Amino acid sequence: MKLENLVATPELKASKRVGRGPGSGFGKTAGRGEKGQKARSGVSIKPWFQGGQSPLYRRIPKRGFNNARYRIEFATINLSDLNEFFKDGDVVTPEILKERGIIKKQLSGVKVLGNGELKKKLTIRANRFSSAAVTKIESAGGKAEVI
Repeated sequence: MKLENLVATPELKASKRVGRGPGSGFGKTAGRGEKGQKARSGVSIKPWFQGGQSPLYRRIPKRGFNNARYRIEFATINLSDLNEFFKDGDVVTPEILKERGIIKKQLSGVKVLGNGELKKKLTIRANRFSSAAVTKIESAGGKAEVI
């Protein structure tokens, strides 16, 4: 053994001996303070307990599968809107609707709804039609074509 190989031993701290009289410094209440839940014997407060506050695991967003990510949304348009923007005999497509600013986004496609009355003969090409819209388009003399 050589002097340069010597390693200092870590200092060992004496364990705290509580409840051994006033001279020890940890007598009477044994370092637990006066009253309260933590001063009592048999206390077992879970590390995640927050004193009656809404727990962290309920406040944070939930993880896992949610079907909303895969839903299909359609831009909708009513027959009454088509009367204003198109002339008799026009062809209506999603591209034209977006170009003229009638719809903002095409999303997953365009769906034509049957609100209002169609007064012009139009050929309407869309991804979906409501049944009321198809009957009103055909009764006006137009065509409803599914893309």
